[in-house]
Amino acid sequence: MQILIPTDFSENSWNALKYGLEFFKKTKCTFHIMHINPLPPYSGAGSSIRVSGDNFKDIILKESKADLKKLFKRIETELPLNTKHTFVPLAFYDYLVDAIKREAEVKKIELIIMGTKGASGLKKATIGSNTGDVITKVKCPLLAVPENATYINLNEIAFPTDFHIGYDIKVLDTLIQMTTMNKAMLRILHISKKGEKLSEEQQKNKDFLHDYLIDVDHTFHSLTGTELETAVQCFTESRDIDMIAMVAKNLNFFQRILFRPKVEKISYHTDVPFLVLHE
Repeated sequence: MQILIPTDFSENSWNALKYGLEFFKKTKCTFHIMHINPLPPYSGAGSSIRVSGDNFKDIILKESKADLKKLFKRIETELPLNTKHTFVPLAFYDYLVDAIKREAEVKKIELIIMGTKGASGLKKATIGSNTGDVITKVKCPLLAVPENATYINLNEIAFPTDFHIGYDIKVLDTLIQMTTMNKAMLRILHISKKGEKLSEEQQKNKDFLHDYLIDVDHTFHSLTGTELETAVQCFTESRDIDMIAMVAKNLNFFQRILFRPKVEKISYHTDVPFLVLHE
């Protein structure tokens, strides 16, 4: 499996790396550990950056490579040796999203793992803008690991959905792979308004899901009359959910869960990893 882990050498991104290595401990993986020195936003001044040019770039990349070397040393000394895992260092001077998009295509990346800085206070987004950008702009499954998440055996994965979208086979295959790899159970959660019945189309999508997940241990749950964010929170707490999976195509839905919790008591985004699925 080809996995891309962008790092900024913070503890937050170290936690994401550690989580990823634990999560895939039984899987043969190549981890592409990538550090991106962001290009300054284009100011319209034209060639001013280019003048200081290549020399500056070389210095920056040399530093990144040295830092990556240190990081690999840390992996070696602090984490148990796993012969199934190979590490590849990547250093770039580029725009973050562009570099990730390009490397994901070139290296045939199957999953991106990124740390997320949790929200402190109500106004901040729950997911840092970098991870948010990658989720919305790079069509590759992404595992967002909050700073307090620690890997314990994955028992239950919640899959909130409104059954309004048809499910792409590729999306479901990733979900199935993540679930069965951990011998976990999939809890499909539907949140609806009081008294609202599933439409014909929603029922069709639900039945398809049920049939396609035939070999996966899964159950359907439905909560009525609560705010989406609160419902996900209650469900996560009451069932001790270890991961929340969502489909990126269902944008409005997952953005509300990921980016805009209206309620201060929402803690799932500081402890529970999110798996965002793309087709």
